[in-house]
Amino acid sequence: MTYGVAAVGVGGIFKAVHEGAWQEHPEAKITAVCDIREDRARETAARLGVSRVYTDYKEMLRDGDIDIVDICTPNLYHSTIAIEALQAGIHVLCEKPDAVNPEEARRMADAASASGKQLMVIRNNRFKRSSQFLKRYVEEGRMGEIYTGRCGWVRRRGIPGKGGWFTTKELSGGGPLIDLGVHYIDLAMWIMGNPKPIAVSGATYTKFANDEMSDSVHSSFGDKQENGVFDVEDLATGFIRFDNGATLQIEFSWASNVAEEMHFIELRGTKAGACVKNDQLSITTEMAGQLVDIKPAARNANLGNPHMENIKHFVDCLQGRAEPTIRPEHGVDMIQILSAIYESARTNQEIRL
Repeated sequence: MTYGVAAVGVGGIFKAVHEGAWQEHPEAKITAVCDIREDRARETAARLGVSRVYTDYKEMLRDGDIDIVDICTPNLYHSTIAIEALQAGIHVLCEKPDAVNPEEARRMADAASASGKQLMVIRNNRFKRSSQFLKRYVEEGRMGEIYTGRCGWVRRRGIPGKGGWFTTKELSGGGPLIDLGVHYIDLAMWIMGNPKPIAVSGATYTKFANDEMSDSVHSSFGDKQENGVFDVEDLATGFIRFDNGATLQIEFSWASNVAEEMHFIELRGTKAGACVKNDQLSITTEMAGQLVDIKPAARNANLGNPHMENIKHFVDCLQGRAEPTIRPEHGVDMIQILSAIYESARTNQEIRL
């Protein structure tokens, strides 16, 4: 079976990674595109050889003949479009984050359950080769008990779409915490075995709203608007407690005075520790009476194409070849964590979940 894919929101992230992944999949074909900017929708359709072009996703859903909706819109619209597509009997793949608040994430999960259709929100970092290697290493018991860790993505100057939807809380739900945090908090929790979060504390800062400098390719994402809104944080820090006693420190920023842009997870176990920094994996352990550092061979450390692998996994689940490793409940937990960190930052108190 070849699945007909309708793309909703064909801006930066769709063009950068979704488009090519769908084009290369032998069991899927983009058959419709939708964007509120008609010029962008028509340009994308012409490039892909697609005849069905929409500026209203509701009209697209009514026209039928769609198997999968791929949602790459601003965050605010993820849950609304996903729920309506699921209710129309259509499978949904959605860019992160799942939603802008826990209530909407729960509504998405409930709609998926009621429809019997597949809902999967992108967690592409799980499909990097370093992540797959480390997940298996942990599952084989080689790290022992993972009791604490830290993760983050910090940029020196890398604010996306300044003044546009990225920096407008109503549309985005927040700044780098919801934009970047969803990636590496999820990755750390997944490798740790998805422990249940029970409490969080956090702080947020906005210090670079008026700074126009940039040294990151990520500044090119989104549609920059002169004199636009900037009512989100540019740095967030926090601390998460889990039901098994484990903890996780977090830090995410679009802009701060650091020496380099860096994304990382670091996990510490009773038998070994592991660090993935800028996609380079190293393991620290004891061997033959010595402390040693281990690095996997290059083929295990290379990125691969994580978005493509995520989409392959989604289609494999639709075809019955695999069970979903990314489930709607993971999204509910994630958005609950992020929302609680924002609430902790607002109240200056720890938030119990």
